[in-house]
Amino acid sequence: MKLLVIGDEKRFNKYLPDLDIVSQVETVVAPRGATDDEIIAMTGDADFIVADAISPVSARLMDAFPSLKLVHSEGVAYNAIDVAAARERGIAVCNNAGANAGAVAEQAVLLMLACLRHLREGDTAVRTGRQIKVKERLMVEGIRELGDCVVGLVGMGAIAQQTAIRLHAFGCDVAYWNHRRRPADFEEEFDVRYLPLDELARTCDIVSIHVPVTPETANMVDAEFLASMKSDAILINTARGEIVDQVALARALEEGAIGGAGLDTLSPEPVQLDHPLAQLEGDAADRLVLSPHIGGVTEGMFRRAWTTIWRNIARVAEGDQPVNVVS
Repeated sequence: MKLLVIGDEKRFNKYLPDLDIVSQVETVVAPRGATDDEIIAMTGDADFIVADAISPVSARLMDAFPSLKLVHSEGVAYNAIDVAAARERGIAVCNNAGANAGAVAEQAVLLMLACLRHLREGDTAVRTGRQIKVKERLMVEGIRELGDCVVGLVGMGAIAQQTAIRLHAFGCDVAYWNHRRRPADFEEEFDVRYLPLDELARTCDIVSIHVPVTPETANMVDAEFLASMKSDAILINTARGEIVDQVALARALEEGAIGGAGLDTLSPEPVQLDHPLAQLEGDAADRLVLSPHIGGVTEGMFRRAWTTIWRNIARVAEGDQPVNVVS
């Protein structure tokens, strides 16, 4: 049996679990960014593919491997995998749903606090000898505590659920929108209240994005959505950059239409220097906090993810059904 890994070889080796299946499988690692032709040439055939969450797995690549039975995302996202093509060929596609939920929830709360506490501007002020000037200004303008904010979660999957749990520790009022409203017992368990999406955007102090990229969610946070938000509201995105219209958000920050934004994801990735959000200057830049898409890449997440991956490989090798099937 052969496994093709598209991603980082050092990461693959670091998180090898202590499972019998590992020694039974030959592994080939192709670097992220390799072309289909390069991958095919170095692999031969493959029974399983594990792909970095932003590495594409095309129909052509699947066709090159007659023995292929499983394509597995290393992470939660699977939008780079041609799921329809896999379905047509009878190939299972799986992800690591929930493996990064707590880690990404921590990142979402971190970005909320960083925006509320003017972390970017404050760090620069201290390093450039302007500490007292910025401190005195912020004492007059006011610094909001997270516990005084109404936080709206767009989506209510595993990450949003873990975010809600952490927000309640701060004393937040948490609302949510989901494509399908959750049952009453769920809302009671997580102490959340449902709002229609337009009302959530209009009334919440912080709007945090927790939906996957689909044709319906791509650019759902557009100029109209941003214009409906409160002028001092903060947008948080730890999901995918494609969900937010990047140009519209840059314009909203430049014009002061929203209070700020904290983003762990931009589009496209890798982010280039000419990206409209990377080009912001002055006050607009100070109100934007960025992190390099690290919300879900903790050691704990990778240990959980690779254990699930290898157990799914073992299940498929034995003719059993894997878990977390998305196809």
